[in-house]
Amino acid sequence: MSTIDPIRYARIARTIRGTPASDGAGVKLTRVIGGAELPDLDPFLLLDEFGTDRPEDYLAGFPSHPHRGFETVTYMLDGRMRHKDNHGNEGLLVPGSVQWMTAGRGLVHSEMPEQEAGRMRGFQLWVNLPAKEKMTDPRYQEFPPAELPVVTPAPGVTVKLIAGEVDGVRGPISQPATEPLYLDIALEADAQWLHALPAGHNAFEGQVLLGSDDDARPLAAQEMAVLGGGDVLSLRAGAQGARLILVAGRPLREPVARHGPFVMNTRQEIMQAFVDYQEGRF
Repeated sequence: MSTIDPIRYARIARTIRGTPASDGAGVKLTRVIGGAELPDLDPFLLLDEFGTDRPEDYLAGFPSHPHRGFETVTYMLDGRMRHKDNHGNEGLLVPGSVQWMTAGRGLVHSEMPEQEAGRMRGFQLWVNLPAKEKMTDPRYQEFPPAELPVVTPAPGVTVKLIAGEVDGVRGPISQPATEPLYLDIALEADAQWLHALPAGHNAFEGQVLLGSDDDARPLAAQEMAVLGGGDVLSLRAGAQGARLILVAGRPLREPVARHGPFVMNTRQEIMQAFVDYQEGRF
């Protein structure tokens, strides 16, 4: 006699509401990962949401600053951001574009708004690198909106793929170390969608009704849910519809030593990062 394994739906293990923070030259942010309530979620080190229509909140931008040992992912929803680094790389992030920057052994870069009025909105995510890749050469994976595929996996559901796969379509970002999933999901009123999560990944998302039947729980706007307990995600929007990001990654399970813009495995490596930066070796 054969048996069919019941579907194990992912549930909300905990919810996090972001806290006000600032970075760069005083840019106002909402910090969801990287604060006291959730210092990290392996392999994710930080998640900031920036969103304001007050130019004074963002015009000072993020002047030149160093990074080593991890990746930064900037996803722009509104506004434009010019980035430059000390290796001669430069580009402009426009609404709907994404930049996945591997800092590796180190670089010094700036991210400055290229507008003087209007709305600036988006997310920045920090993703750890395994020890064997922390000192690799820096590189960029940067894509305009037209190069991010969009699929409709269920009625009333639209998914923009940054990384990972939905219905046989893959997002353009490649990172074998953590095999990330990064989706921008929009659901019309009362729309539903089931999606299998990558096995063993840590995952989070925001604003939707999550779970199946009696286990379903609502997630409000500007809340993040850490997912657990199952390998199938069940989403259902309310009467107003919903939009959310879904992010998952394979945990590295390595020691983490971090100080400011440097993330390594030992305190000695952090001290060496400061020496290398001060002596101009980035």
